[in-house]
Amino acid sequence: MSKKVPVLVTGGAGYIGSHAVLALKDAGWDVCVIDNLTTGFTFAVPEGVPLYQGDIEDGELLARIFAERGIQAIMHFAGSIIVPESVENPLKYYHNNTAKSRALIDAAVKGGVKHFIFSSTAATYGIPEVSPVTEDSPKQPINPYGMSKLMTEIMLKDVAAAHPLNFCALRYFNVAGADPQARTGQSTAGATHLIKVAVEAALGKRESVGVFGTDFDTPDGTGVRDYIHVSDLANAHVLALEGLIDQPERSLTMNCGYGTGFSVLDVLDAVDRVTNMKITRVLQGRRAGDPDSLISDNSRIKATVPWVPHYADLDVIVQHALAWERRLTEIREG
Repeated sequence: MSKKVPVLVTGGAGYIGSHAVLALKDAGWDVCVIDNLTTGFTFAVPEGVPLYQGDIEDGELLARIFAERGIQAIMHFAGSIIVPESVENPLKYYHNNTAKSRALIDAAVKGGVKHFIFSSTAATYGIPEVSPVTEDSPKQPINPYGMSKLMTEIMLKDVAAAHPLNFCALRYFNVAGADPQARTGQSTAGATHLIKVAVEAALGKRESVGVFGTDFDTPDGTGVRDYIHVSDLANAHVLALEGLIDQPERSLTMNCGYGTGFSVLDVLDAVDRVTNMKITRVLQGRRAGDPDSLISDNSRIKATVPWVPHYADLDVIVQHALAWERRLTEIREG
């Protein structure tokens, strides 16, 4: 049984970060959050969890948090995540995702933090030649978002070789769904994730859902992706942290996905099934850089930590996303 150490979650008021905070808190870890609240929400941070409003570039604030809380581990979710925006504004991404991560890692080394979990992405693979994708597949990002994350992975590897800090980079595939108890979920306005967009359309918050590309080399012509429930992903972070604590000389890089692909039309059909209605679909051209299929090979994470997904069912993912979308309406109107 791993020793539970105090953990700082960066971006803990955001979508995935808030689920990681819940997973840590539910499992009895001592957890606190730093978030600048540009895309996060105070309501996403559970009661009783300290929230420091500030930036991960603020070395003085980080030093104070590390000292006050005795922080020994960081889960790093803070960053920008919209691929098209990264193409239009690359410097924003190299600042928010790479330069700020460097500042955070620097503060961690100076503060004696021992363990670092990094929120990485399948975008580090670019357009893979083979799917499912293993961790050893070529890393050839095709946009600044993927490159900004890969650069942070490289920094962590180099820092871990030079200092007493080990790390785990978790490469996410398509994260979706919401906390099964509807305590938190994806709350960003104008989100681009398909399941979020689709449940918004089902509740009348959008008129339609765009289907970008119908000529991919897939069974129905639409892009195929590996959707992972955000609570299963959050649980993977806790198990990864336990793995770092148990073997402090070891660092890890692991894919986070189910190893199963669903097309855009499969997802929209699932939303139709769950809501018992028909979403309006608008067929559009492909977006630049969208691979035909992006599915994880998750054999490494299953072999390395005792990770067993609990919500690997597309309809369940949609149900939880829908329940959160209704709850979000209540929060905003209340």
